[in-house]
Amino acid sequence: MAAAFAFAQLVLVVPGLGLGWDETVYVSQVGTRAPAAFFSAPRARGITLLAAPVAGLTDSVAALRVHLALLSGCGLFVALWVWRRLLPAPVPAVAGALFASLWVTLFYGPQAMPNLWVAYGGLVAVGCFLRAVRDRGDRWALPGLGAGVALAALMRPADAVWLALPLAAAVPLARPVRRRGPPVVAALAAGLAAGCAPWVVEAYARYGGPVARLRRAGEIQGGLGWYFSADDHVRALGGRTLCRPCDVPWHHPVSAGWFLALPLLVAGGVWLAARTRHRAPVALAAVAGAASAVPYLFTVGYAAPRFLLPSYALLALPVAYALVRVVRGCRDRPSGWRRGTVALLAVAVAGHLAVQYRVLESVADRVRRDTVDLGRVAAALRAQGVRPPCVVSGEDAIRVAYRAGCASRQPSGHDGSITPGALTATGLRRPVAVLVSDLGGVPAYARRWRVRPLPDLGHRTGLRAHLSPAAVPPGPAGPR
Repeated sequence: MAAAFAFAQLVLVVPGLGLGWDETVYVSQVGTRAPAAFFSAPRARGITLLAAPVAGLTDSVAALRVHLALLSGCGLFVALWVWRRLLPAPVPAVAGALFASLWVTLFYGPQAMPNLWVAYGGLVAVGCFLRAVRDRGDRWALPGLGAGVALAALMRPADAVWLALPLAAAVPLARPVRRRGPPVVAALAAGLAAGCAPWVVEAYARYGGPVARLRRAGEIQGGLGWYFSADDHVRALGGRTLCRPCDVPWHHPVSAGWFLALPLLVAGGVWLAARTRHRAPVALAAVAGAASAVPYLFTVGYAAPRFLLPSYALLALPVAYALVRVVRGCRDRPSGWRRGTVALLAVAVAGHLAVQYRVLESVADRVRRDTVDLGRVAAALRAQGVRPPCVVSGEDAIRVAYRAGCASRQPSGHDGSITPGALTATGLRRPVAVLVSDLGGVPAYARRWRVRPLPDLGHRTGLRAHLSPAAVPPGPAGPR
């Protein structure tokens, strides 16, 4: 199943898929094509470590995609293998198949984004926690618990805290915990501290401490508070990678059918396991999965399907347990009952896969079109003399700059990293391009610069570049 997951990524997602906006920020920190983009407060550098072995050697996006697709397949295998001692073998396999079949999982598997790896860390951490409190002789359980939490924290520290909370609360409830409690708590704390350490060090170095960094991160995310964003996530499942603001119509209700059925299926799995020896693994997976979803459903005022990947991974286990129990229970039923149940499940699975494939195809095709458009914009800038060392500012500057081999700098906003005066002075020494479309106005410092039209970029029509005096197009005999 894990091999099929990796293969599906290579066939359905990887070909022609360029780097997204967030990916460009992460990859540019270790990439060879362009200077590093501004790294804002909410981000953590864990995903750059996974991308570094390839991105540090080549600027080939295809090579990076293949690397991450294979790595994500191996990660899913390891994360589910932890559960082999906790649940019947078909359950983690079915759970993995359910999780891997979601368009969100397939789409982000080969991408340099942290959420899938938080999901793997959560699966490893919860599974190893259960093994640690159950079996004193399991020598891999405590290191695995620490490693799983550390992986999640390295990718997204806040997500790791929400993962650790239900595990810490479950320590006094575990029956064999008398002698295992302190080591389990120590492993949990050590993993959380180790994974958060780089983020904390950077917080002191750049923001004045963790509290100041959290405050700045909240500002960038639109202000954290009490929101009800479940409806936003439902609409986003129709194929929106980011729904902000999510005041869009719900055009494709069928794409969220599984999401609406998820609470009932999870409850069914917990109920079926309640009087069996599997009740603790199933219940803790359900509680940890629900806890992982809380911040994104109730404290963030917008939605992105990838935010809930850690929750989906854990909740897939009780759902899989319910399905396996139903199928096995049909063995003792009359043949007509068995055939009807199998046929119903087969139709449901086929419909689910068809919907997920259609959404995945739509999202991937849209990103591929953006990739082509970005390449055309970068080529047009090069033709106008915007060549390294150069700077790109304005709309979609991060993605365009990386493809053109330039630095991206913004004089205002969340990614503000240069003043207007400094950008103007830079334009006298090296090529600077300020990108403007019909959606925005021209900055005062760039109004007298040379203006050239650019190819349209997605919904940005009328795109044009205001080029600094140092941006001189090459003449017939070479650069002037």
